[in-house]
Amino acid sequence: MTMHHPSSDTPATPSTSTSTSTVPDPAAGRPVREADRAHVFHSWSAQGQIDPPAVAGAEGSHFWDYEGKRYLDFTSGLVFTNIGYAHPKVVAAVQEQAAKMCTFAPAFAIEARSEAARLIAERTPGDLDKIFFTNGGADAVEHAIRMARLHTGRPKVLSAYRSYHGGTQQAINLTGDPRRWASDSGTAGVVHFHAPHLYRTPFYAETEEQECERALAHLEQTLAYEGPQTVAAVILETIPGTAGIMMPPPGYLAGVREICDKYGVVLVLDEVMAGFGRTGTWFAADLYGVVPDLLTFAKGVNSGYVPLGGVAISGKIAETFDQRPYPGGLTYSGHPLACGAAVATLRTMAEEGIVEHAARLGETVIGPALRELAARHPSVGEVRGTGVFWALDLVRDQETREPLVPYNASGADNAPMADFAAAAKRGGLWPFVNMNRTHVVPPCNITEADLKEGLSVLDEALTAADAHTTAGTGGAAAGAGSTGE
Repeated sequence: MTMHHPSSDTPATPSTSTSTSTVPDPAAGRPVREADRAHVFHSWSAQGQIDPPAVAGAEGSHFWDYEGKRYLDFTSGLVFTNIGYAHPKVVAAVQEQAAKMCTFAPAFAIEARSEAARLIAERTPGDLDKIFFTNGGADAVEHAIRMARLHTGRPKVLSAYRSYHGGTQQAINLTGDPRRWASDSGTAGVVHFHAPHLYRTPFYAETEEQECERALAHLEQTLAYEGPQTVAAVILETIPGTAGIMMPPPGYLAGVREICDKYGVVLVLDEVMAGFGRTGTWFAADLYGVVPDLLTFAKGVNSGYVPLGGVAISGKIAETFDQRPYPGGLTYSGHPLACGAAVATLRTMAEEGIVEHAARLGETVIGPALRELAARHPSVGEVRGTGVFWALDLVRDQETREPLVPYNASGADNAPMADFAAAAKRGGLWPFVNMNRTHVVPPCNITEADLKEGLSVLDEALTAADAHTTAGTGGAAAGAGSTGE
C-alpha cells in the first residue's frame, strides 16, 4: 500500500513500511473482540449495549477490520490523527527516541522535551512562549484553570454552553454539553453562558452582527451579575468542536478579549481539537487575530501517536511563578516518546505543507461540496467550518430548523442519525456523528481523491437522513418551530 500525504494527489512512497495486511482473517479478530468484551471498560458507554469493532490495522486516512472491510476515516480517530495513521516519519522518530531515551523524569532538561516546547512556542500566537506539558487535553484544561485562579486569586470560571473541555473533574464541569450532567457537582466554581450561534440563536438575532453584539452584552452582563472580582477566567473553545463547529462571528473573540482585559479576567482558549492545522492555520486563534493568556492543546500536536497535551502560557502569567512554585505536575509530563513524536509531527507538517493543504481543501473542495449537498438534501440545515473542520447540521425541516433528532437523543429517538451512520459505514465511510450533526473532519493530509470519494459516500448516506425529514415523510415535523440545541 502507499501512504497518502500532503499537497497533491501523488501519493508519497513511505520510507518505512508500517502496513498491516488487509487480507481477511476473522479467526484472528475473534480473540481480540472476546478479550475486549471480557475486560475492557469503554468510556461514555453502557457496557452491555456496545459491540466495539475490532480493528486490524490503519494507514493514512483508512483503517480496516479483520473481515477485510476498509473504511475511509472521516473522524480522524477522535479528531486527532491530523497527519493520518502510521506516518512513516513519525513512526521512525518514536522508534529512534525509544532507543535513545525511552523515558525520563519531568524535572530534567532533555532534548526531545526542549525541542518540542520550542517548536510549539514558535507556532503559538503572541507571547505564549512557555509550555507546560500534560498527558492530554483534559488535564491541560485542569492546569490552565489552576494557573488562572492562582494568578488572579479569584475562584470562578465562566464557560459556554455547547462546549466540551474534557472528562476530568474540573474539565467536565466546565463542559456545556450533557456529558457534564452526571458529574456536575454544582460546587466547581463554574458559571455557564451562551456563546454565539446564529443558526440556533439564543438572542433572537437575525444577523451575525446582532448575534455578536448581543452575545458580548450577555457575557458582560453575566460577569456583572457574578461579580467580576470573583471571576478568574473565561474559557472558550476557539471554534467549538464536538458541540458543533460553530464559527464565532467576526469581532466576537476580539470582544471577549476586551471584556477580559477590562475586568482583569484571564482568557483561556481551548485549542485541543482545533489546533495544529485542523482549521487550515496552526491555531484557530490565528484566524481571528486574538491572543489568549493561556492556550490548551493536545491531539494534533503529535496526531495522538503517544499521549501529549499542554498549556501555552503568556509572559504575565508565567511571571507569577518565577519566584512562587507552581503547585502541580504529572509523572509523565513531557514524556520523551510523546515529545519525540511531536517534534517529528511538527517538522513533517511544515516540510509537507500540511497546514496549507488543509486550508486549500477546505476552501476549494470541502466547503463547495458540502454547500452543494445542502442544496440537494432536505436533511441538511446548515454547513459551517473551515480547513478540514466542518459540520452539517441535520434537520427534519429546513424552514423550522427542527433538529433531525431531539437534543441528547438515544434509542428509538435517535433512529434517523443511526440510519445515516449505518448507510455511511455500508459505503466504506466511518462518519463522525454527534446528536443531530455529522462532522467532516478527516486527516489534514488526506488526498483530494480520497476526500472526494468520502464526500460521494456522504452524499449517498444523506438520503437515509432525508427519509426522516418532512419532505421525505410528506408530513409536518413534530414540534415544528423548535430549535432544539
